[in-house]
Amino acid sequence: MNAVDIHGDDELRELYRELILDHARSPRHFGKLDDATHQAEGINPLCGDKLKLYLHLADDALISNASFEGSGCAISVASASLLTDMIIGCPVDTALQYFHAVTERLTGPDEALGEPVEPELEKIRALDGVREFPSRIKCATLAWHALNSAIHQQSIPVSTE
Repeated sequence: MNAVDIHGDDELRELYRELILDHARSPRHFGKLDDATHQAEGINPLCGDKLKLYLHLADDALISNASFEGSGCAISVASASLLTDMIIGCPVDTALQYFHAVTERLTGPDEALGEPVEPELEKIRALDGVREFPSRIKCATLAWHALNSAIHQQSIPVSTE
């Protein structure tokens, strides 16, 4: 790898770091969704992350609105914020595809990072850096597991343990 490639990687990492910090400092769609049709709770006991994800499904086929509330580390909050940004207006099947793509990307084999992502998932690449810190992967995937649980209307809180 030459110096230009390394420099480009550093710039990309910095851009993604800034995206995570922006979503952590100013989370999108934060707060209770009063007309939620689906919801799920999630907890990461190791880090102390807690969240509640709210979805409003129109005719059980389209996520017309989403929000979350809770507290957690910057990665957990940023991931939940990115999730809500990505799924509003999505068909439920697409949101489930996103769940599988994100969790595979963060927990699957290293080759998963080399896979191209759909344009809709480009922002999620900002979470790729957590793979360097295995204990933080649970922070990044908590909201995504809550999404899966909410869509399937599972009543037991999601736990990363």
